[in-house]
Amino acid sequence: MLQFSVVKKLRNRLHVKVTGHHFTEAEAAYVEDTLLLNDAIVDVTFYTRSSQIAIKHTGDSDAVRDAVLGLRDLDLSEAPALNEYSPRLVNKKYREMMINRTALYLGKKAVLPAPIAAAWAWFDGIKFIGKAIKTLWQRKLTVEVLDGVAIGAALLQKDYPTASAVMYLLGIGDILEEWTHRKSVLNLAQSMSLNVDKVWVLVDDIEVSKPVNEVVAGDQIIIRQGEVIPLDGVVIDGVVLVNESSMTGEPEAVRRDKDSSVYAGTVVEDGKAIVEVRSTSKTSRYEKIVNLIEESEQMKSGMEQQAYRMADKLVPISFIGAGLTYLLTRNVMKALSFVMVDFSCALKLSIPLSVLSAMQEASKRGITVKGGKFLEQIAQADMIVFDKTGTLTKAEPEFEQIIPFNGHDADEMLKLAACIEEHFPHSMAKAIVRAAKDHDLPHKEMHSDVEYVVAHGIASKVGRYRVRIGSAHYIFDDEKTKIPADEQEKFNNLPNSSSHIYLAIGGTLAAVICIKDPVREEAKQVIADL
Repeated sequence: MLQFSVVKKLRNRLHVKVTGHHFTEAEAAYVEDTLLLNDAIVDVTFYTRSSQIAIKHTGDSDAVRDAVLGLRDLDLSEAPALNEYSPRLVNKKYREMMINRTALYLGKKAVLPAPIAAAWAWFDGIKFIGKAIKTLWQRKLTVEVLDGVAIGAALLQKDYPTASAVMYLLGIGDILEEWTHRKSVLNLAQSMSLNVDKVWVLVDDIEVSKPVNEVVAGDQIIIRQGEVIPLDGVVIDGVVLVNESSMTGEPEAVRRDKDSSVYAGTVVEDGKAIVEVRSTSKTSRYEKIVNLIEESEQMKSGMEQQAYRMADKLVPISFIGAGLTYLLTRNVMKALSFVMVDFSCALKLSIPLSVLSAMQEASKRGITVKGGKFLEQIAQADMIVFDKTGTLTKAEPEFEQIIPFNGHDADEMLKLAACIEEHFPHSMAKAIVRAAKDHDLPHKEMHSDVEYVVAHGIASKVGRYRVRIGSAHYIFDDEKTKIPADEQEKFNNLPNSSSHIYLAIGGTLAAVICIKDPVREEAKQVIADL
């Protein structure tokens, strides 16, 4: 039975100690995710070494207390396994590397006899000296030369404690630099990735629920309306409308049928399909995002490149400073101290981390930035090209008007369209049903069973007439609908400021429903601000 005790309580923070179970990293991550489901909790950090949970919340202490006490009933066996990209495992890895290196350094200093300590220092120092010589051979004067000279000079003077200390600090610095960089990349990837734990897999014509990380290439998964597609693959059966705005920025759903590719992170708006998996979770969106970010760092901004050049330019200054110090003091150790103070590392570390932080902040606001040079370029932009739908407009279709054909009454055609469309959840259908309600046009079922043709339209029957409603391709190309001969000019002059839904009865055009995408209220102010 888990027991909780309050370690520290502040206005918007709570520190709790947990006893009664030794938590693994996966279980700790599961606890964090569970607590974050509570709206009152903003952030959670579980420290497994001390079994303490740090909670940042909105101030609703009662809700936080109930959430913490609710952990007593949590089934820890359901904790999903962590993969190699998990920030928790990455933090643990680098933390242990620092502890091990520090323990080794202190242990050598306290236990080893002087001759063995000296031999060990020379053994470790050779690689730094070798790297410095190799760099000089390439006619370069970089930070590696500074490090090699500092360590080599200390070893030649038999100042083995100083040489060992410098190598230890350089090692710790490398671990911290790599750790900070890796953590920034993974945090950014985490904010951009999707979270799908399980998926339905077709096994011997039976749907079986499987963890997504157990799915292998060649498996057949089922995707349905409203679901996020968890893995890249190819449709082998069925038809779906897929919202690919997470990849393309375009909110209009696209048709994906047999032999079409579908991608992880996109959403099924309508239909059902069987997809053959082409890439598993090991080559998933998360891993691709990590690789993308790491590749994007090669797209250095001008400022980053300038900082790197400036860092290398500081190296000769360090040598000049060391030479002047020796001339003025005749003290080798004072001169070497000038070499050991390496100003360039701060430049080389701070600029990339600043870029990664900016990318992460942008991601939190729904903006994906591929590299530092793009941040720099946007600051110099004097023109912005907008994708209209869903950006300047709401991407929420609204009824504008209905234009009757072939002698039909506008209200009657709107009632008929709403009667058929109300059976389906598509955004265009909702706009038509809403319009009939707004125009006080109650409708009763006038038709037989309806058939929904994905990405095309709807087919039904009213009395002895075939009724079709849908896109121009469906109505005119597939169904060969005719336009009344004396109304061709009326058809040619349909307003082009809206989208058109076509209603046909008995193979003849009966009405055209005009649907508009209204401009967002804040669009004018946003453009003015820009």
